[in-house]
Amino acid sequence: MTKRVLIVDKTHKILTEILTDKGFSCEEFSGKTLEDLESVIGNYTGAIIRSKFTFNKDLLDKATNLKFIGRVGAGMESIDVEYAESKGIRCYNSPQGNMDAVGEHAVGMLLVLLNNLFTANYQVKGGIWNREENRGSEIKGKTVGIIGYGNMGSTFARKISGFGANVISYDKYKTNYSDGYTIETSLDTLMNESDIISLHVPLTDETKYMIDSKFIDKVRKPFILINTARGPVVNTADLIQAIDNNKIVGAGLDVLEFEETSFENVSMYENKTFKELVKKENVILSPHIAGWTHESKIKLAKILAEKIIENH
Repeated sequence: MTKRVLIVDKTHKILTEILTDKGFSCEEFSGKTLEDLESVIGNYTGAIIRSKFTFNKDLLDKATNLKFIGRVGAGMESIDVEYAESKGIRCYNSPQGNMDAVGEHAVGMLLVLLNNLFTANYQVKGGIWNREENRGSEIKGKTVGIIGYGNMGSTFARKISGFGANVISYDKYKTNYSDGYTIETSLDTLMNESDIISLHVPLTDETKYMIDSKFIDKVRKPFILINTARGPVVNTADLIQAIDNNKIVGAGLDVLEFEETSFENVSMYENKTFKELVKKENVILSPHIAGWTHESKIKLAKILAEKIIENH
């Protein structure tokens, strides 16, 4: 069968150029609904996706000729990977393409929080000159705890360690990974020692609401929380309560639990919890753009294309 690939979500043109050059026939998905996708997916040997549709059992059962699914990005929650692989469908992603972007964004959020940059910026532009009230804190000498030491976590460790931080990390599924940038530790130790906690885990049933009131209560010191992973990893209501109790002294959130699965739409602006969150001056938010740089758009597509070619 011809190696027909359905480009379900838009991606950088370099992906289709590379695949086409190697003999793949790439076609853009012209439909808009899940029903449209279900009606044509059986005609293809490959699919390139982001997050618009979920490749669950029902959709995979209709993909009778599918040999691979390529996810442009890191998270694989939009694919039932176990079921896909049981049907002989290989699943690929490209976290190496945006790990530098995510690492830099996390560092940027931390710098903004520690140095009161947003507050100071608005005050100066509004004619207020408060120096003492905006006195910042340094990263150097603080303990940064990283939860999840894959591509994203390890890249953040490399970048933040350059500031002279003491970097420790916990990963439930990895061992013996201490390197020049981090010291592997237990979750209990991370909770006991961290001044800053940065999340770099996928969204699974196990990690949903990982950061809740029980977790926060176990952290010994007041801390800053950075989340560039997935929104539902953090229970927002519990986060707000911890901020009110001064247990969390700052939060940088690139992702929110109120996002829809496509990440393109939100249904949160009338949400009571979200309205409470945005009132907090020590919370900074961005619209799921940590891995969304001009450079990463190219790298994500190129790396994914190379992985597909190598195996097909």
